[in-house]
Amino acid sequence: MSLSLDATQLDRYSRHIIMDEVGPEGQKRLLDGSALVVGAGGLGSPVIQYLAAAGVGRLGVVDDDVVERSNLQRQVIHADADVGVPKTESARSFVERLNPDVEVETYETRLDRSGVDVVDDYAVVVDASDNFPTRYLLNDYCQLTDTPLAHGAIYKFEGQVTTIHPGGPCYRCLFPEAPEPGTVPDCATTGVLGVLPGTVGCIQATEAVKLLLDAGETLAGRLLFYDAMDMTFETVPYRQNPDCPVCGDDPIESVANVEYSGGCTVSH
Repeated sequence: MSLSLDATQLDRYSRHIIMDEVGPEGQKRLLDGSALVVGAGGLGSPVIQYLAAAGVGRLGVVDDDVVERSNLQRQVIHADADVGVPKTESARSFVERLNPDVEVETYETRLDRSGVDVVDDYAVVVDASDNFPTRYLLNDYCQLTDTPLAHGAIYKFEGQVTTIHPGGPCYRCLFPEAPEPGTVPDCATTGVLGVLPGTVGCIQATEAVKLLLDAGETLAGRLLFYDAMDMTFETVPYRQNPDCPVCGDDPIESVANVEYSGGCTVSH
């Protein structure tokens, strides 16, 4: 880590630098830090926006989709001119306009077992995906590789966030198996309040920044529920399940033991 910030950086990050909890050393940690954002849609948009603005020096963006006009009601890093463009490329262009300090690495793919080792190149992972196979794959791989993971999910007017630390309880301690395909409708079927992912994604970004700074208390062992209709937040604690096949007493050794379809079940 270099010892100083240049004049432009001192100006850009001045509101961080004057904080005792961040300061110039903390800002350097962010600039030297890295985060992988899986999903560049509703949740990924505010995550990418605020991590880039905060000066996280290296951002990885994973997404296999292209921008559609129906995305623009909530996916705020994309614009009408980006319709038809891969979301990874639209995200890269957005970050380049926002903060030249940030290097963007794009992966135009749907994350699966064959490519999940991209996680190894990043300090923090943010799960902004919209499907259960990716969600469980990230949970499992991050637990097995001691990588902190900020998870978020949304549905209509509701959202949830938790942070999964190495050695602590994981997503499978909450939800041991995924629901069967087709039993949980997606936003294309049920709709979603456009501002909802902004709130949830900002909380995920906050958790990622705290992880990179090694500051404050995260949502590890706590699931935060947000109801936009009632404007309420509720935090529910959860514990490590000794029978969890990923973080329990007899964990699997590899994601090769998991079938990421159907219920995302684990076999030893």
